[in-house]
Amino acid sequence: MDFIDNLSLAYKENASPEKAVPMEKYMKNLFVFYGLKTDLRRSLHKAAAEKHKAELKENARGIALELYNKKQREYHYSAIEILIKKLKNKFVKEDINLIEKLLVTHSWWDSVDTISKYLLGEYLRQYPEETAEVVARFSASENMWLNRAAILFQLGYKKDTDAGILFGECEKHRHSKEFFIQKAIGWALREYAKTNPGDVKNFVATAGLKPLSTREALKNL
Repeated sequence: MDFIDNLSLAYKENASPEKAVPMEKYMKNLFVFYGLKTDLRRSLHKAAAEKHKAELKENARGIALELYNKKQREYHYSAIEILIKKLKNKFVKEDINLIEKLLVTHSWWDSVDTISKYLLGEYLRQYPEETAEVVARFSASENMWLNRAAILFQLGYKKDTDAGILFGECEKHRHSKEFFIQKAIGWALREYAKTNPGDVKNFVATAGLKPLSTREALKNL
């Protein structure tokens, strides 16, 4: 039995249709769930991963893609967590294609935000020379989730944040009517305000952001 078979068996054996209903409703019924709460899902994932360490080490990308093609949302979470663990500081340049594929597949805030911070963000830390091209391409895309990723990828960068990129992305998308873009702008600015509150205040005062973005940005100031 390989990793995916082992994980699938564990997920099916512990499935809870009753718990799946509110989980699916919370996600606007965009996804099917087994009904596994996060702690249980991660415990089952960890147990399967322990049995198949070599397989995961050798084929993390392939396994993640196969999991991401399944319909239950729990598989998508496991795929992302595998890549976060196995690729940290070990990205290859071509991984940007994998990251982009994940961002635009089964897209919703829960997956996109995690991928943006822990995969896209860490990839661009490893390959800073790729940042300008990747951000420009994602930012110009007609896919709203790629736009959101370009705004959020520096979450956690703190003092290493490139304020020019952050403020530039917020300014570029400030007129967006998309809730998830307005929210992302506010969130990204609020996080950077923990490091540089003065510059964030000054930017918000003159940027002409949407009210939601402004409220979110200044929430803790």
